[in-house]
Amino acid sequence: MRATIALLIAAAPAAVAAQTGPIHQFAAVQIAPRGDRIVAIENVAADHAAVVVRRVRDGGIVRRIDPCRTCTYGSPTFAADGRLAFLARDKGRVSVMLADDAGERQVAGLDGIAQTLRFSPDGRRLALLATYDAAKEAGAAQAGVRQVGEIGEKSDEQRIAVIELATGAIRALSPAQRYIYEYDWAPDGRALVATSALGNGDNNWWVATLDAIDAETGAVRQIASPKTQINMPRVSPDGRTVAYIGGLMSDFGSIGGDVWTVPLAGGEPVNLTAGAKATVTSLAWPRTGMVATRLAGDAAQVVGLAANGKATVRWSRPASFAAGDGRVAISADGRTMATALQDFAHAPALYAGPLGQARQITRDNDVAPANAVARSVSWKSDGLDVQGWLLAPVTGEKPAAKAPMVTIVHGGPASASTPNYVTRESGPGALLAAGYWVFLPNPRGSYGQGEAFTAANRRDFGGGDLRDILAGIDAVEKVAPIDDARLGLTGGSYGGFMSMWANTQTTRFKAIVAGAGLSNWISYYGTNGIDQWMIPFFGRSMYDDPEAYARVSAITFIRQAKTPTFIYVGERDIEVPPTQSIEYWHALKELGVPTSLVIYADEGHSIRDRDHAADVRRRSVAWFDRFLK
Repeated sequence: MRATIALLIAAAPAAVAAQTGPIHQFAAVQIAPRGDRIVAIENVAADHAAVVVRRVRDGGIVRRIDPCRTCTYGSPTFAADGRLAFLARDKGRVSVMLADDAGERQVAGLDGIAQTLRFSPDGRRLALLATYDAAKEAGAAQAGVRQVGEIGEKSDEQRIAVIELATGAIRALSPAQRYIYEYDWAPDGRALVATSALGNGDNNWWVATLDAIDAETGAVRQIASPKTQINMPRVSPDGRTVAYIGGLMSDFGSIGGDVWTVPLAGGEPVNLTAGAKATVTSLAWPRTGMVATRLAGDAAQVVGLAANGKATVRWSRPASFAAGDGRVAISADGRTMATALQDFAHAPALYAGPLGQARQITRDNDVAPANAVARSVSWKSDGLDVQGWLLAPVTGEKPAAKAPMVTIVHGGPASASTPNYVTRESGPGALLAAGYWVFLPNPRGSYGQGEAFTAANRRDFGGGDLRDILAGIDAVEKVAPIDDARLGLTGGSYGGFMSMWANTQTTRFKAIVAGAGLSNWISYYGTNGIDQWMIPFFGRSMYDDPEAYARVSAITFIRQAKTPTFIYVGERDIEVPPTQSIEYWHALKELGVPTSLVIYADEGHSIRDRDHAADVRRRSVAWFDRFLK
């Protein structure tokens, strides 16, 4: 076993002024085709945000657009001539807004929800993804519809809608009963390329196909039916080729894989980046060639991709990037980039400039204090190179004694823990403030080291990845003052499963907090709303191979569970129904293991209500304090 630790961020709190207001957020960042302006949704008050346009060269505000104090805004997008469009939502009504030299005006509206607004190449039309009269927010992580009445007879349909700007007429283009996840205009404007599936949109993304949709008739033509999950289709500037990110993915929107290409006319997809020891996380195709972001170990990178898939690193740093259509927004000529960047100790800031030479252009959060000292940690496990992050409290003093540590396992499992600013109101921040060190491992199954590493936990949930985590804790203890007798474990979703599962496999952890966890893959298969996601990982359904599901279920080994466990979940979680938490809690209660269960009203897979989230943090810290201090 080998451990390598590089100090990445060390902040002296006494030298940093206190943050007096909320952290300034930059969402849905887009860049104008000419590369001279950027737009983002920025908070202007604690409970409200506006559409803000800035200059690329210095970050100066050109325009602040806020026509509706009760609205939320989203999906800003530029036309080739510089016009700006965005969505304004007020309760159940969405307005499509256009901003030009004459001011702002509504050009269309619909009852329901909408996202992904984009101008046609000629600027005469706008397309968007619309769900008319939506019963729930889009996405499986959102709170589900209550399961009452006749079940499974009607699902929301997200369709491509097109707006004629000359008349304001809006019509649903793609056919009914087909759920559209993403799309891109073909350069001639005669077609749109989309990822789509028939039936329930929450459940069927894992079997989505790559399709061309006629921009006039809405007729659908299949381009390819990849064997991997697919995200982010992009049409080449000459209109002949479609590129997409394909790989083993466990959640829509948690993008990671290789770059594949296929002729727009149809054919067999080709993997351009096969064997790369990195995970592509977003993709753009400007006139100068493909530009991708990827996660390579502990570094987020912007790379140029040649026609043969060779990657040239243009920008690399241990940070997290975010933009409207991926991680980084790229100008039409491929020369200018923009993104919102953050790391563990630095709150979000806009970066923009020449590709590979972007610089910070906003300073709103410069006074935000560093609440963590972060280190990248790497180690060997079963011959694999594994990476993670170690966060220490910012005290400015050497610890007088060994400290307790809580390991946080990320969800997915196809995902990764990456550097995001630690506030005192976040889960890691609350633990650090309470005196705990925090470990964020990226075991096999994670992004960052290529597709083989991501696929290494197939039919082995809780096996090799748990060994990776335990080996990572060993590596951390060799170089940091961690008390092995005071280790805690927590995580949500797949991290919740790992927390429940680890309780049956090891007594090394002395306290556990499991959020939205899976305790019984057998009962889970028949009660969740997204059973399609398991087929790529298990190979077959539970009904065809029940033993594969039983052998990785915590309930199978529940009599070995000894560690006190606090459990929480959302009442309307369709990804991991609350029955999974109830089943686990019931078993621990019967076996006499200290446990507590909280089900939060009206919440989905994530706890979004501010008061509920604060309650989770308070209860979690109190649970660890009770058993680790």
